[in-house]
Amino acid sequence: MSDISINHENKDRLFTFIFGREQNKTWTLSLYNAINGSDYTDPELIVFNTIKDFLYVGMKNDTSFILSDQLNVYEHQSTYNPNMPLRMMDYAGHVYSGYISKNNYNKYGTTLIRLPVPKLAVFYNGTADAPDETILNLSDSFPEDRRIDADIEVRVRMLNINHGRNKSIMNKCKPLEEYSWLVEKIREYKREDLPDAVDKALNEMPDDYVIRSFLMEHRSEVRGIIDTEYNEAEIKEAFMNDGQAKGETIKLIKQVYSKLRRNKSIEQIADELEESDNISLISDIVDLIKELSPDLDQDENVLSQEVFKNLSGLNHI
Repeated sequence: MSDISINHENKDRLFTFIFGREQNKTWTLSLYNAINGSDYTDPELIVFNTIKDFLYVGMKNDTSFILSDQLNVYEHQSTYNPNMPLRMMDYAGHVYSGYISKNNYNKYGTTLIRLPVPKLAVFYNGTADAPDETILNLSDSFPEDRRIDADIEVRVRMLNINHGRNKSIMNKCKPLEEYSWLVEKIREYKREDLPDAVDKALNEMPDDYVIRSFLMEHRSEVRGIIDTEYNEAEIKEAFMNDGQAKGETIKLIKQVYSKLRRNKSIEQIADELEESDNISLISDIVDLIKELSPDLDQDENVLSQEVFKNLSGLNHI
């Protein structure tokens, strides 16, 4: 089992904050056991993974780790995104590249490289109704009459983790059930001033919840994470629904594209465009540009429209 260090430079989401930290490996192991039907007891089996910040800042991969020769990639989504197999394939490919480099394997050699088996899961807790479990396939993106000819397939399990759903998994992973309860409570109080809503939900959390002391200890960070997530969601919804805002967003995308082609970093772009407070949005735009035009050679008008259409699928409340 080879170590790949976790990157804590990315902005945490609440799901990541709870399940993607070294100190909470016991909870991550519980999550793994719950969705895989296993019964591992040693949290030190888990080795976290990541992609370096400059490669995929906007990927919003939440938690990935290697356990028992499996590469587990867990991502949290609050908006249904049918393109997750494509995103997961891209992400897993880069993690495999890191794995090969870390272990000094030669992919051009004559010796077969043994790779951990990919297990891909999306934890969905959006407000739109969804089954307890949905299998998303990369082949769904192919022309229907040609899918049988495809030489590549990627399957992603999308698990509905809203409060009251997937009870079997929730019963096996108390931290996940408690996280689900907290999100539901925050939504219940979201019409109130947001910091108060978070505090109220935290204060009402039962004393026997295993994640309670951790969240209380990091109350200010939790408040900031939730605040950021809701603000981003509101901004993106406004971008999608307001004509004038759409025009401004298209302009922003073009500006980001131009600076990206001049090898500017995300931080430099945000600073030069006076968008430092919205660096997560800039990261999302950069990520989509790289996904849609890896060589940065696409027409900016066509590309900006495609990036805009995909922005709504990147909410992670």
